[in-house]
Amino acid sequence: MFATKRIRISAAVLTVALLSGGIAAAATSTASASARPKPAASSSAGKNQKLSLNRLDLTGYVINTKYTLGRNTGNTFQQTYKAGTVLGVPIAGPYVGTKFPTEDYVAIPISDDQIYITWLDPSTIAIVDVFVMNLRTRTVYDYAPGSAKPESAGTITIVTCGKHPIP
Repeated sequence: MFATKRIRISAAVLTVALLSGGIAAAATSTASASARPKPAASSSAGKNQKLSLNRLDLTGYVINTKYTLGRNTGNTFQQTYKAGTVLGVPIAGPYVGTKFPTEDYVAIPISDDQIYITWLDPSTIAIVDVFVMNLRTRTVYDYAPGSAKPESAGTITIVTCGKHPIP
């Protein structure tokens, strides 16, 4: 019986020691995790791009956007950029023949391969259209406010390059 009591006490001491060690290890790992978070997985997209708000000058660029998903499915628009303005003209699909006004634009690089473009109504400064274009994959995501489902996606073709390169 004395041996059984010693085994129980030894087992209890061992259990307390293991639990204490586990709690200490968990606390240490949590403290070190919060003190030194692991870096996010890196990707090649944007690796060399520094965060900036430098505007791009798209003067001279002509870009065709062909939509296969969303609101503009079946349409292709030709975007012609001039100094601070852009004109979108439907060249294929159901909107051919529709006349759109010339808009102001702001273009900003968001990675080595992507640009963010916002079209603005020059009289109200309201957002007319927003694009994210990936130049490497030749894809476009488009958000045109004014309907319940304003999203579209598709592909781009650069028909004419302007005098300023896109980073």
